[in-house]
Amino acid sequence: MKRIFSGVQPSGNLTIGNYLGALKQFVELQHEGDALYCVVDLHAITVPQDPEELRKRSREIAQLYLACGVDPDKATVYLQSHVKEHAELGWLLQCASYMGELNRMTQFKDKSEGKAAVHVGLFTYPILMAADILLYDTTHVPVGDDQKQHIELTRDIAERFNHRYGDTFVIPEPVIQEFGARIMALDEPTKKMSKSAENEGSRISILEDPAVFKKKIMRAVTDTENEIRFDWDTKPGVSNLLTIYSKFADESIESLVARYQGQGYGTLKKDLVEVMTDKLGTIQARFNELNDPAELDKILAASAEKARVKAEVVVNRVKDAMGLVRL
Repeated sequence: MKRIFSGVQPSGNLTIGNYLGALKQFVELQHEGDALYCVVDLHAITVPQDPEELRKRSREIAQLYLACGVDPDKATVYLQSHVKEHAELGWLLQCASYMGELNRMTQFKDKSEGKAAVHVGLFTYPILMAADILLYDTTHVPVGDDQKQHIELTRDIAERFNHRYGDTFVIPEPVIQEFGARIMALDEPTKKMSKSAENEGSRISILEDPAVFKKKIMRAVTDTENEIRFDWDTKPGVSNLLTIYSKFADESIESLVARYQGQGYGTLKKDLVEVMTDKLGTIQARFNELNDPAELDKILAASAEKARVKAEVVVNRVKDAMGLVRL
């Protein structure tokens, strides 16, 4: 049976890039196997966090999973810190990993650049990510292209462990969308849309008011040609808008280009706003319906228990392989 695992950090407001590149895929994949979708709050604390804000964001991400269409009767939705085996396996795998592997991780270099002091957790968190995945005998991991290096590390650790201790871990496969995995910034379409970018006009959050994101779409960078054509090399702004439109409407790029031939960018942008307003409006309404902390916590607690049952089996298998005594 296909076992699917993925997670999102509770930091910042999730953007439409997070929705189109991750959450929308989560909803589709929950019908293809046993899916576990985690809010990776332990990863969030690799950098300083405000405690109250972290608690709020963690619940909000779980709420967004459900609002976007993840069904807790089909998929397991929980907080990473609620399943202690994540941290436990993370330590066991640290003792089976090498400094050189972590030194090569490009995200650490990016996130630590220019900082006078860096937490050890920021350096070792790729091993915790490996533990997240291997903890559930995961077969498929939906990730963005920028996370491919982390999946390669996970596979390397698992294969080396299996070679030394015998078959212990399932070797996971990354699931990377061929189209629409990277949504670019509205103000600078050669850079990925980021929830932490300084310019708020560069991004649209999932929970943003339509009146606000309409202005951002209408001001989105295009070019001087006024020709609607999909070409990332010469028309990145228009290509980005077409990608967003295609993913929200579930319509091919070819169909959209044909429909808007001879029409200006203004028409394309106006219609895109309508499509986004409809889809995000549904998500936002569902999010507000789920705004009962007690009910959300009940779902998270039940899902965490389901996850713990699976996780304990794998951790015990690893302990046995490594020679640790279990009573």
